[in-house]
Amino acid sequence: MAPPPLPLFSSSPKQPPPPPWLHGPKGPATVTPPHPAEAPSSSKPQPQRKTSSSANPLSAGVPGGRTRRAVLGIIRRVRSLELSDPPTPKPRPSTRGTVPLFHLPVEEGRGEEAGGGGKGRPVPWSAARDEGLKAALRRQKKSREPTPAERLLDPAELERLRRAARGVADGWVRAKKAGVTDEVVEDVRRAWSGGQELAAVRVVEPLRRCMDRAREILEIKSGGLVVWTKGDIHFVYRGSNYLENTKHRHKSIADIQRVPLEKCTAPEPQWKHESNTEPSTNHNDDAHGVFREINPSLAVHAYEEPVEGTLYEREVNRLLDSLGPRFVDWWWNTPLPVDADLLPEVVPGFKTPFRQCPPGVRPTLADDELTYLRKLARPLPTHFALGRNTRLQGLATAVLKLWENSLIAKIAVKVGIQNTNNEQMAWNLKHLTGGTIILRNKDFIILYRGKDFLPHGVKQSVIKQEARVDAQQVQEEEARLTVIDSLQMFTDLPSEETSAGTFREYLDFQLNHVQETTENNLGMVELEAEKHRLEKELKDQERRLSILMKKIERSNEALAKLHSSWNPSEQSADKELLTEEERMVFRKIGLKMDEHVLLGRRGIFDGVIEEIHQHWKHKEIVKVITKQNQAYQITYTSMLLEVETGGMLIATQKLTNSHAIILYRGKNYRRPTKSSPSNLLSKREALRRSVEVQRRGSMKYYVWERQKSIEDLQWRLANVIRKIRELTV
Repeated sequence: MAPPPLPLFSSSPKQPPPPPWLHGPKGPATVTPPHPAEAPSSSKPQPQRKTSSSANPLSAGVPGGRTRRAVLGIIRRVRSLELSDPPTPKPRPSTRGTVPLFHLPVEEGRGEEAGGGGKGRPVPWSAARDEGLKAALRRQKKSREPTPAERLLDPAELERLRRAARGVADGWVRAKKAGVTDEVVEDVRRAWSGGQELAAVRVVEPLRRCMDRAREILEIKSGGLVVWTKGDIHFVYRGSNYLENTKHRHKSIADIQRVPLEKCTAPEPQWKHESNTEPSTNHNDDAHGVFREINPSLAVHAYEEPVEGTLYEREVNRLLDSLGPRFVDWWWNTPLPVDADLLPEVVPGFKTPFRQCPPGVRPTLADDELTYLRKLARPLPTHFALGRNTRLQGLATAVLKLWENSLIAKIAVKVGIQNTNNEQMAWNLKHLTGGTIILRNKDFIILYRGKDFLPHGVKQSVIKQEARVDAQQVQEEEARLTVIDSLQMFTDLPSEETSAGTFREYLDFQLNHVQETTENNLGMVELEAEKHRLEKELKDQERRLSILMKKIERSNEALAKLHSSWNPSEQSADKELLTEEERMVFRKIGLKMDEHVLLGRRGIFDGVIEEIHQHWKHKEIVKVITKQNQAYQITYTSMLLEVETGGMLIATQKLTNSHAIILYRGKNYRRPTKSSPSNLLSKREALRRSVEVQRRGSMKYYVWERQKSIEDLQWRLANVIRKIRELTV
């Protein structure tokens, strides 16, 4: 008979103690004996196992191993512990929806048997499962905010317009890279004037990255409502009471740019006023008849600040408002950047700001600092949008004002504008502001204000302090001179004055060595720098030339070693004679042959001679094809083939892309006993020889270039030295 099943948990002292949630409130409780109905049926009485109430009391004596019956027995033991313990006060109800720990589930029909009154309870780990479910519900997608068309139009009317948009065949408009320009708005109005109430506008990059922003721009500039969006297409509704362009004048972007800054406000859309004043009966007419009342001339500032946004968003909008007008064609989310093209081109009295680095601080950026600044600039909002290359004094003034509150100025390059050059933009901004360019590409220019940047208040303090120090030094010098004059009067000291260690010595030094910037000195400095640069470049070219000469020597040694194993044959003095008619016939036969021997980069080696003899085994004529172009190379190859094979050269013919060499084996031809000659190079040695020859030829060309460069540098250096001597004399 099989042995009885082992218990699920062993009562051996080597086993770890049971988890704390299995114990009652006052520690481990005694274990009730198992139900007699659950005892295993056996002919032999099972020995009574000793159980301990201190170690594994719940699993002691539970048969069944890891079966379902054993698990149900453990659950019944836990229930019995709950019934035997005194009642504990119920916890306060929690708003977090937690589940009691010991509510364990029991199958239907097993509750009375377990003593639980037929009431099922969840297992302890069900609380974690419920918490995970609630967390998943909290991560659900937020509800989408309704669009202006969904808020203002009747649902039936909106559904009708969307069905009509699916069948729009005419009135398609394409918004190019520049965004929703005057031409796009005019095309939309032209489609509306043609009798269509819907116009389809296809949006391309970069405005397509944010279709919600594209919808806002379309509604602001055209005065319509976007009723449906499919992919990259917006369908704009004109309204039921649409006025023709002849009756209602719309301003262009050029008119917008001429509006004074103090008059650029954000008027509230007219449909909001209509919906507020007449809230009730005819909702469709109110919404349809007021679209044309929107004034798109103020579209540059027609954005709504997030009144309910975070403090950071409100502060960013306030700062950008103080810098200039916004760029409404921005293809990303808010905040909208400042339109740098609307800032003044020339600012009277503009100067590059005064800079002074703190003592002991290196003005340049280290690699880790540059990496940190680039990571810092990535999540920042874009401050400016720029589309012109020059005349950036207004933008430079705004950047300096921005640097009072921010370390970094982030400038986006407008797309769709011709002749934009981000390199020229960055150079001009760096020259005007004195900042450091930490990133520049076709999309963004990021400027760091620098470690030596001084805010306006600090700059004025530094200038005042320097002026005060200079005035104090002047007073000290005057007091010193007064004391010297008085001493000379009483002690009859000589009147010879010395400036050693005085303020006058410092001023003389500044005047003679620091502030003296004559044309001769500047020219001498430039010539000395040019001389130093030419000497350094000449030394570098000579070093490279010596390296090339050493490589050529090593290549010559390798070629000499390969040529030592190559011993060309001598031409036989006894040659057969052929008439002109025979040569002409053999030439025609050879040119018509399809079979040929191809010479590659290896040239002539033992395998080529062996293949030619294989051809001569069946035919008298063999055609050899070579890719060589030089006449002397072709002549040398044909003569070498004639000597090594022992045949007769018939002709050398120019083909389309190669040359053909016709060889005749002769009337007294006898096949050699050894097919491959031993006096020529093998296939591997021939490849090595070809590579070395090609390598040596390339190095000789580079040597010629280096020598030419050295001669040019020597000539330029001699001219610079001559000019320096002329200035010194």
